Amino acid sequence: MRLFSSMKNPPPPSTGPRPDPRAGPRTGRPAALLAAGLAAALAGCAGQPYAPPATDVPAAFKEAFPARAGVDLAADAAALWQPADPGAADAVPADWWTVFGDPVLDDLQRRVAAGNFNLQAGLAQLRAAQAALGSSQAALLPAVGANLGRTRSDSGGTTAGTVDAAGNPVGTTGGRPRTVNTLSASASWEVDLWGRLSGAVDAARARVDASAADLAALRLSTQATLAQTYLAMRAAEAQAALLDDTLAAYRRSLRLTRNRYEAGVASAADVAQAEAQLESAEAQRIESGIGRAQLEHAVAVLAGLPPAALDLPRTARLPEVPALPPLLPARLLERRPDVAAAERRVAAANAQIGVARAAFFPALTLSASAGYRNARLGELLNAPNLFWSIGPALALSVFDGGARRAAVASAAAATDQAAAAYRQTVLSALQEVEDNLAAAAGLAREEAVQARARTAARRAQEIAENQYAAGIVSYLNVVTAQATALQADRTLIDLRNRRLAAANLLLRNLAGGWEPAGR
Repeated sequence: MRLFSSMKNPPPPSTGPRPDPRAGPRTGRPAALLAAGLAAALAGCAGQPYAPPATDVPAAFKEAFPARAGVDLAADAAALWQPADPGAADAVPADWWTVFGDPVLDDLQRRVAAGNFNLQAGLAQLRAAQAALGSSQAALLPAVGANLGRTRSDSGGTTAGTVDAAGNPVGTTGGRPRTVNTLSASASWEVDLWGRLSGAVDAARARVDASAADLAALRLSTQATLAQTYLAMRAAEAQAALLDDTLAAYRRSLRLTRNRYEAGVASAADVAQAEAQLESAEAQRIESGIGRAQLEHAVAVLAGLPPAALDLPRTARLPEVPALPPLLPARLLERRPDVAAAERRVAAANAQIGVARAAFFPALTLSASAGYRNARLGELLNAPNLFWSIGPALALSVFDGGARRAAVASAAAATDQAAAAYRQTVLSALQEVEDNLAAAAGLAREEAVQARARTAARRAQEIAENQYAAGIVSYLNVVTAQATALQADRTLIDLRNRRLAAANLLLRNLAGGWEPAGR
């Protein structure tokens, strides 16, 4: 609450005559004190105190390893969670994607930071919010202006024989055009008695914090999108490399089957099945190439480049999945910039309630002006031509049909809406982390099972090929075994890609890392 912020320094002592101590009590002083006390009491009604919305946050995530193991962290709940800090943007770790250990990805992330146009738009939005804050702060200071003008006018017929201070006739019957030169300066200052101006500054400052957090959230999301797109591209390359090896094996099988057919050992159906198997794998290889090209185009656009300007070498190598720590406290969400932005919007909306309430009280403006006015420009700065004015003004809307009351109600509703949005943001953040914790743990187990299934499928394929070469089984057995082995290999690559995606999303959901700030 800002009470009489413009009256911090006491006025200078009066130089006028001292009152006669023998005289009776003066009625003006008690009245002034009463008015000042009433103003102070009313000022307390205009502002709006603020506290971040209460949120029900657990001590640790449900899907975290200690929670699944039955570790009780309830006693540490108060220490593990605090409201989001508007400075959360600074808490996002720099270069968080380096946990994947890929230098190409590191270079692409640097390009994104410099060239992504969405980030440039977000930065411009932050600058606009900062400019709005500067405009609000300027309203707290006096406004000073200067004017130099020359006017020529005819006021029509008036009383004859009147002259001005310079001896110019101004009232002859029928009138004549008159020239006036003016040089003046003026100053005005609205005293922020009720916190209307300072409340607007608080709201603008909260919006700047929200815009800064929005930019940090956009940067984090863009970095995570790039990492996920890049990892998916490498997975597509791994699928393509697998299909290249599979095509080479299928071509050998087709040659063998044709040779057996020409020798009268195999049937035409065996040859047709081998050809169908080869063509099907060829179609899958083409589809994999299309996906890889489109993902590379997406990487280029994220980096602010046209697709033709980026040509990444193929490696067909997926990085290792980073290991999760044994403890993930819920307080990691404190530094999420989207949570901080939502909280700052609540603060901005809350400040607007005080601004709306201040409209019920009179606005006090102090104004002064001085200058020179004369018909002759050369004699403008003479002392007789000086004019000045100074004085306060109180303005109050007496009747507005309930507009001010409606404005207060609207500001209160906007605050409730922002608070609900903040709580929903926190809940959504908790869900995102829980989802990806469950995905990371489940996919790790699934990959282990799939690795065993792939080993069994490869062994079954080898047995079927040997049996066919010995003439024990038909080629249909070989086709079935090969298809099963190929699908097992492709599923294993897909699971590795999904595990990397889950880890990447978890890093984004935890604002770039799973280590608490300051550790």
